[in-house]
Amino acid sequence: MFRDQQFSGDLRSHAVKRIEDVLMLRARQFREDGGPLAHAVRPDSFVEINNFYTATVYEKGAEVIGMLKRLVGDADYARALDLYFARHDGQAATIEDWLRVFEDTTGRDLTQFKRWYTEAGTPRLSVAEDWADGVFTLTFTQVNPPTPGQPQKGAKVIPVAVGLLNPNGDEVVPTTVLEVTEARQSFAFTGLATRPVASILRGFSAPVLLERSVPAAERAFLLAHDTDPFNRWEAGRSLAKEVLARMILDGAAPSADLLDGLRRIAFDGGLDPAFRALALRLPGEDDMAATLHAAGHVPDPARIYAARRALQQALAAHLAAGLPALEAACRVPGAFSPDAAAAGKRALRLAALSLLARLDGGVAARAAYAAADNMTESFGSLAILLDIGAGDAELADFAAKWQQDRLVLDKWFAVQVAASAPDKAADVVRHLTQRADFDWKNPNRFRAVIGALSGNHAGFHHASGEGYALLADWLITLDPKNPQTAARMSTAFESWPRYDADRQAMMRGALQRILAAPGLSRDLSEMAGRMLG
Repeated sequence: MFRDQQFSGDLRSHAVKRIEDVLMLRARQFREDGGPLAHAVRPDSFVEINNFYTATVYEKGAEVIGMLKRLVGDADYARALDLYFARHDGQAATIEDWLRVFEDTTGRDLTQFKRWYTEAGTPRLSVAEDWADGVFTLTFTQVNPPTPGQPQKGAKVIPVAVGLLNPNGDEVVPTTVLEVTEARQSFAFTGLATRPVASILRGFSAPVLLERSVPAAERAFLLAHDTDPFNRWEAGRSLAKEVLARMILDGAAPSADLLDGLRRIAFDGGLDPAFRALALRLPGEDDMAATLHAAGHVPDPARIYAARRALQQALAAHLAAGLPALEAACRVPGAFSPDAAAAGKRALRLAALSLLARLDGGVAARAAYAAADNMTESFGSLAILLDIGAGDAELADFAAKWQQDRLVLDKWFAVQVAASAPDKAADVVRHLTQRADFDWKNPNRFRAVIGALSGNHAGFHHASGEGYALLADWLITLDPKNPQTAARMSTAFESWPRYDADRQAMMRGALQRILAAPGLSRDLSEMAGRMLG
């Protein structure tokens, strides 16, 4: 019997949840500068209010509150909240009201901090290091790029959490929050016996893009030794992106440093299983496209797809000897429980099964699907099988069991599109949209299929342009019935400047076709117009 019908039911540790939140935020940071999501938490104006309530507003707004808490400390934050509710409970309070209670509580002037609410875009923070006579100096330079309507911006208050490790991995300076308030600012650490390795932006202490030249060996060191879970994950992620970039651009082989570091994490029983599972997740294809574009390269979706799968295969082979035991050790006996310990084990088990599937043709994943008594492992095993081009019997079985539950069936629709090969993605979408149970007027069902197409990076950006044409067709169809959803889903086209001339032309053509549709809503018209500039 399936016991956990809610996919979000599994709890996560604080560190893992934090990393997952950052993944979502960073997926938007690369797109903010000058794009439809380049607005501030509170913009000065808008064309259509429905387009204001994007995920960026909610996620960036939460990050700003988190920064405020880091700056004032836990005790003053709690006192400020007490004052806020005493003054404004039941009122429609403003940002000025919110910041004033912190000023009254702490005596700080938050005028400069308010720029986080009023200025658009993502700050870029670079750092330089200097070591001399036992003094280690970090010099930060912040750049706030211009965005539409805001050509010049002042320096922001940026809390940067820093820790220092000595060469054997011991922490010599625990996490310390530095307040960067100027365009260029230095901080010195004295009395050190050896040059340390800096762990910067611990816990993702500010929603900035950290630009820092770090040798691969240092990233491997932080992956192995950093005491901060976020930065340890970030070191592995950055190293993986460097490796993938070399594989994509130069046809290089996977790095032994990366494979060894991930093997160390995968089999380290002292680490949180949920963290280990997350660390084994490679950077996504869209993330790699954004990274390559930011580095001055034109991303090729097909090469990104091939390189990422090659790295997954290499990682599976590198971990092969220990994967069966890891999968067995992470089985959770007894009645289903959503507690963090059990949830972490399920996540790590699925990560092990995903790698095993690349070695055994899905034998272990099929067995896991057949034995599963909870939604997480049933659906996860199905997704693994589909990803390797198998799982037809399990797909039919899952649909038969859950055909009466619309939310679960949404997942069934979505996973088929997400796991489809790039040259099959458009055909899979067409097939699913012809089913009697595909109700395009239901936003969840529409997002499950059409939204999943834009999430399949290599499929959506297939050289044929089928993905672009198909999405445009459906947005034009949906707009008269649900303009808000159509407008939000149109942002799949906002990355058009990244790609080659042929793809740019096809995406711009799709947007122009949308704009030319009779009776187009203000919602979709504003978004398409912005993306075309």
